[in-house]
Amino acid sequence: MDNSPSVLMMMGAFLLVLGPLVVLHELGHYLVGRLFGVRAEAFAVGFGKELAGWTDKRGTRWKLCALPLGGYVQFAGDMNAASVPDPALADASREELRGTFQGAKLWQRSLIVLAGPLMNLFVAVAIFAAFNLAYGVPTASPEVGGFSDNSPAKVAGLKEGDRIVAIDGDRIETFFDIAERVTLNPGKTVTVTYQRGGIETSVPITLLTDVQHDQFGNELRRGLLGVRSAGMKFEDVGPVGAVTAGFDQSLGIVRTMVEGLRQIITGERSVEELGGPIKIAKYSGERLSLGWLEFVSFAALISINLAFINLLPIPTLDGGHLVFYAAEAVRRKPLGARSQEWAFRTGLAFVLGLMLFVTLNDLASLPIFGK
Repeated sequence: MDNSPSVLMMMGAFLLVLGPLVVLHELGHYLVGRLFGVRAEAFAVGFGKELAGWTDKRGTRWKLCALPLGGYVQFAGDMNAASVPDPALADASREELRGTFQGAKLWQRSLIVLAGPLMNLFVAVAIFAAFNLAYGVPTASPEVGGFSDNSPAKVAGLKEGDRIVAIDGDRIETFFDIAERVTLNPGKTVTVTYQRGGIETSVPITLLTDVQHDQFGNELRRGLLGVRSAGMKFEDVGPVGAVTAGFDQSLGIVRTMVEGLRQIITGERSVEELGGPIKIAKYSGERLSLGWLEFVSFAALISINLAFINLLPIPTLDGGHLVFYAAEAVRRKPLGARSQEWAFRTGLAFVLGLMLFVTLNDLASLPIFGK
């Protein structure tokens, strides 16, 4: 742990990565709401007591708050920062609802809510696109160029020059697709389809379990097929190609997150792998200590995480709101105020409980507790 950054660097890096991403997330809500004529009463960076702020000509209070661990935009018609509808407007007329969030059409409300996570995805795609423009898009064919020691692929009969075309039925287009399919599955038996001389052959292969530690002492446990690429190159692309590749790279990360969450829910992976604010701060400091390119790449990953988490169908999160709107579309009327209130309370309790759990999980992983 000698290479670990200082606590001060971790805290600074944590605020530097999370603060702008949360502000941009809320800005997505704000901009689309403004586009549809919904008034924003407050736009806050952080929570708690207001430290500084101003009110613009539209009546929106822009403020910096004491606890810089998030932010929110509160639209007219919201009872609080969690966007719980104000029950006082339940029987309001259309004229009284003009300019409020509840007065917007269903599809408009859905887009306003969706805009936050989409902004985070846009940020990640933009970061990857910038890297692709500057350095080129990494490309590598799924052709086997060699084998690692104790390679299970070699034992199964694969040879240099074979082209891997599928793993468990999922088509493989590039060598990076192989890593995406096997990294989260150490010790699992997968079906690998490869092509040799125009003939496709499928064989079962049990992946290696590879455990490594980086320079900061973090343990990385991954599955390995035991094959090496025949060669990687960086392909120069224009703006459109850079954005397209950035979108594909972001989707690859989303797929990995979905699979990782599925494995934790089903018990295939330990809940100890869930990270909270302390681990994010730790990793933020470590990435910053390695340089700005590493740090910005990490910011893209966290931005995708924010989008993914906010889209989970949990009341108080954006995904929970979208579930309510889907129910409203089916029922042709909003859920009752009492039902929404209890759903928000339950969702808030779940989110707070989850935050407490991952924070305790983070603390238990610290060296002072023997890990």
